[in-house]
Amino acid sequence: QVQLVESGGGLVQSGGSLRLSCAASGPIFSIDAIGWYRQPPGKQRELVAAITHGGSLNYADSVKGRFTISRDGAKNTVYLQMNSLKPEDTAVYYCKIDSRISGSFRRVTNWGQGTQVSVSS
Repeated sequence: QVQLVESGGGLVQSGGSLRLSCAASGPIFSIDAIGWYRQPPGKQRELVAAITHGGSLNYADSVKGRFTISRDGAKNTVYLQMNSLKPEDTAVYYCKIDSRISGSFRRVTNWGQGTQVSVSS
């Protein structure tokens, strides 16, 4: 069973930086696609950044130029570097990974538990 553990959230002042990590464990043959999502208070969950199955990078317009998504294949870990943070970036951040299971090669989708990012003005 694939499990994701997120870390790196916290409280930061406007203009500051944080790096979120999402470590995947379990019988993973390959990680095919990665996404970071966020859910601000009282709002719906939205896509922030993604690495598609083909390797393309996609970013929400609101974070372009400030956030960077990356992955370390050897560690099965994905990251979201967030710079120049703004109060409107305050949200619970979730990682989502599409992977294939070793042996069966069945594709599964897993979500992290979420980590709180709070940006003060």
